[in-house]
Formats: sequence, structure tokens, C-alpha cells
Amino acid sequence: MSGHSKYANIKHRKGAQDAKRGKIFTRIIKEITIAVKEGGGPDIDMNPALRRAIANAKGVNLPKETCDRAIKKASGADATTYHELTFEGYGPNGVAFFIECTTDNTNRSVANVRSIFNKNGGELGKNGSLEFIFDRKGVFVLERANLSLEMEDLEMELIDGGASDIEFEEDLITVYTNFSDFGLMSSTLEKLKIEPKSAELERIPNNTKELPVNKAKTILTLAEKFEEDDDVQNVFHNLEITDELIAAMEAE
Repeated sequence: MSGHSKYANIKHRKGAQDAKRGKIFTRIIKEITIAVKEGGGPDIDMNPALRRAIANAKGVNLPKETCDRAIKKASGADATTYHELTFEGYGPNGVAFFIECTTDNTNRSVANVRSIFNKNGGELGKNGSLEFIFDRKGVFVLERANLSLEMEDLEMELIDGGASDIEFEEDLITVYTNFSDFGLMSSTLEKLKIEPKSAELERIPNNTKELPVNKAKTILTLAEKFEEDDDVQNVFHNLEITDELIAAMEAE
């Protein structure tokens, strides 16, 4: 998993500096909207999903006034109703893709995802056909600079909070939990007064496919095409993120 998390962090750092910032903000606003409409209303103290969405908003520096407007709008009778959809399929060289969408137009999302697959050497599959490749896990990213605990003490607290794996990088710590322990870890971090940079439910591949860098880049390009679609919230794949690929991405 370390390759995937490091690559995600590289993308996150670069993405926050370029035109992708707008897409990231749109994604978070949709997350806030669904949290308010389906998670228990606008009261952050009574709505864990909204607390998580606001934490993610802070992690990408979404302005507070934008966040407040999104909560207010989602609370109104005329708020947009979003549907959550998932798609599964294969890209070139047999790499599996799992796409999560949040949309107000199901037909548009289906057509767009199918078109991206078809135009880039892939194929949309049947839902459920690839679930065996991905495990749904909680993924929490913590910033070392915001932590007051000693690393050894923090690690013990995280394990008690349901951590199944912990990855330490120079400035970030990535904590993985089983799907069922996501709430427990959220509560643990609140108790420790640690606000994560992000807290997500992600689909982590339990087996990966390694490709030469030039072919791997075509997979990452396909992933970016999905991510550019306004309805797409998350893109997961089982490409092995090798050190060589990470070096190539960092050099761009």
C-alpha cells in the first residue's frame, strides 16, 4: 500500500497548486451536501459524516465561508439531490478500475464513464465483477507537524483505535483501518484532539499489476481522465505504483 499512498500524496500536493483545486473543492462540497442530507442534518456535533467532510474541507483549504454556504444550501428544500453510483471495469493491460460517482444525472454519468473506458482501450464491466480485487478500508492522513504525542505513544493509540497498518513518511502519517473500524478511528482521533488532513473510505487493491513505466503512465492518464469528469468522486485501480513510476511522476 505504501506506493499507492505515496503517489496519492504526491498528487494531492501537486493538485492543490493547479487547476485541479476547483475539482477538489467541488468534490468536497458534494461530500458536505450528502452528509447534511443523508447523515443527519447540519449540526456537526450530531452528524459524524459532516464532521468528516468538514475535516476533509480543511485539509484541502476550502474557504470556511464556502463550507458554511454549502451546509446552508444542503439544508434547504431546493438542495440538489445527488445519487452515489459505482462502476467497475478494466483499462489497458488488464488493470482493474473502480469508479465512485456522485451525480444528479445517472444517465449522464453512465454514458461518460463508458465513453472514457471505450476511448482509452478499456471496457466497462458489470458491477460486482471486481469487488474481489478491492477491500474497502478507512484511510486517515495525519500531518506530523500537528502532532504532540511521541511517535511510539501515538502508534499504540492508533492500534487501539483499530489501525491495521500505519505508514510513516517525512511529513505525513497514513493510517489504515478495516471498514468496520472507521468510526472507531474517527472517535480515537477526536479523543486525541488530532484533526486529520483527510479521512476517507477508499478501495485498496489486494493484488496489483506491475507494468513498465511507459505503460503505467497510460493507466495514470486514464485515471486522470476519469477524475476530470465532474460526476466522478474517486478513482481506484490496481496498478502497482513502483519506485520508478513515483520518480517519473515527481520529475514531471
